[in-house]
Amino acid sequence: MNKYVIYLRVSTDKQGKSGLGLDAQKRDISLYLENYSETPYEVLGEFIDIQSGGDNDRPELLKAIQLAKKTKSTLLVQKICRISRRVSFIASLMEDKDFDFKVAQMPNADKFQLHIHSALNEMEKDFISSRTKAALRSWKERNPHKKLGAPSYHLTKLNQGKKDKALKEAKKVSGIILPLKREGLSLRSICHQLNKNGIRTSRGKDFHPSLVSRMISVLEAA
Repeated sequence: MNKYVIYLRVSTDKQGKSGLGLDAQKRDISLYLENYSETPYEVLGEFIDIQSGGDNDRPELLKAIQLAKKTKSTLLVQKICRISRRVSFIASLMEDKDFDFKVAQMPNADKFQLHIHSALNEMEKDFISSRTKAALRSWKERNPHKKLGAPSYHLTKLNQGKKDKALKEAKKVSGIILPLKREGLSLRSICHQLNKNGIRTSRGKDFHPSLVSRMISVLEAA
């Protein structure tokens, strides 16, 4: 009997709470089990991380790998980037003779194809990072003496003047935070990119996830 350990990952708390990202992963995994797995099969466990794919220190992933090894099961994921966007990490798993994994969206892929796909994922991650740095440099060149504002973003409690100010401040970083959000980066990762490049709020403090979340809400509501 084929045995599986299922691993799911989303990048943001919002995705985790809404279930939208998880639902898509569960759907693809179910399609794999129904159409590509030998029968009968058994699912021994399901593990979920809400964390960036660039971070290999994910407790639920480690638990999933340990269970798969212990029970001689196959780790099953929707896409290879759910495990990691680092090709070195994927390669180390492939070299482990006591471990095997399958990718639901690439049911017939061999190890060589998965390795190439993993390398492309890492290239994409590096490209996103480079693009982020370029956007931050461009913003600082255009605004050498400005600091990003941090007004209150609870729109229902603000008068129109404050709403306009909130939107104006959010627009200053819209070219940075919105593309990163579309790329699937977590709020924490977006804050990290802003803070490590020296972008600060009007009070000279670091950005934090709740502030970035409110800025995104203001921009999307505009």
